[in-house]
Amino acid sequence: MRALVWGTAVVAYVCSVTGRSALAATGPIAAERFGVSAGVLSLLAVLSLAVYAVLQIPAGMLVDRFGPRRLIAGGAVLVAVGQVLLAVAPSFPVAVVGRVLAGAGDAVMFVSVLRLVPTWFAPRRVPVVNQLSGILGQFGQAVSAIPLAGLVVSSGWTAAYLVAGGATGLVAVAAALIVRPGPLGVAGAADEGRMREVVATPGARLGFWCHFASPFSANVFGLLWGFPFLTAGEGVPVGPARVMTSGVVLVTILFGPLFGLLSGRFPHRRVALIAGSVLAQAVAWSVVLAWPGPAPVALLVVLVVVVASGGSASLVAFDVARSAVPPGSIGRASGMTNVGGFVSSLLVVALVGVLLDAQGAGSPAAWNPDVFRVAMAVHVPVLLLGLVAMVLSLRRTQRDDSSRVPVGAHGA
Repeated sequence: MRALVWGTAVVAYVCSVTGRSALAATGPIAAERFGVSAGVLSLLAVLSLAVYAVLQIPAGMLVDRFGPRRLIAGGAVLVAVGQVLLAVAPSFPVAVVGRVLAGAGDAVMFVSVLRLVPTWFAPRRVPVVNQLSGILGQFGQAVSAIPLAGLVVSSGWTAAYLVAGGATGLVAVAAALIVRPGPLGVAGAADEGRMREVVATPGARLGFWCHFASPFSANVFGLLWGFPFLTAGEGVPVGPARVMTSGVVLVTILFGPLFGLLSGRFPHRRVALIAGSVLAQAVAWSVVLAWPGPAPVALLVVLVVVVASGGSASLVAFDVARSAVPPGSIGRASGMTNVGGFVSSLLVVALVGVLLDAQGAGSPAAWNPDVFRVAMAVHVPVLLLGLVAMVLSLRRTQRDDSSRVPVGAHGA
């Protein structure tokens, strides 16, 4: 029963990630279908992401009050409706509404899974299962990059997104029938005002900045700009580009157990583990974008691998935040942490579109290596900003004697 409940919740999470990243491999088709520029197209991805980020803390509060079953099933319904609207949208404003609904449904999924897991698994297994939940959920990016994109090409935009919406609707019904809290229970909802206490906790803020810095490159790659960057910016053929785009997810899955093992075995080194990934991403982007002419395929593969490490590192950020707060505040701390990476992702997705427009490359026909080098360079300063914020927040955590996060003065 435990595996069935958890598996159903994870499949619902996969569907929500598919909805989130659906434009990653279909961005050029979407631009032509709705007759919009690159900057306006990025609005579709940004809106879904913005809704996700804004609703993270309310989602944590709602799951404490109503339980994971209602939120997982209800979130899947919203994602399904959003996909259907995107399928039949006769105009760009209707597509926007679809993306908003999909973003709202996606927003409640991961925090609900995090809330569900401790009711079914022993405390010593919770960190590992949470890692697996996050890793498996990212299969949604692979679904959008290969099967969904292929279906758009073979059967058309409307049919492909109707299939995606219908499948998500079926998963919503399964979640409503199967998902339920387990026998182990979990701490009750936090008291009024507890959210303020979470925000005031240095270790929880450290978790936020760790999540801000680590996953956004992988998210931007999967949400919208990875595929066009590889094809139009680096001259990679369509087939290999799709493999590389989905490869971010596959490499994240390979990294996940390693990061989970290191996080559990060396909790005092969690922040250093995340910082290593962030720094490696900044170096990889700098080398690729500074390369004279198209970067070698081997170097692009290295970029994909390094970017993918950020997805695994971001899950360690939840361990950082969770260890800093009482058990009754874990849901809220998880929601606050999750905001970080999606704020940075939203920022970079939008900035890439704006920088393309600013160079007169508002339509796919005008995309070329030069404009993409300028636009994608925004990754580097945002990565460094996140790294600096992590260091400053770590120092505050080290000075706070009451913080329970196992970093800093305890050996990070």
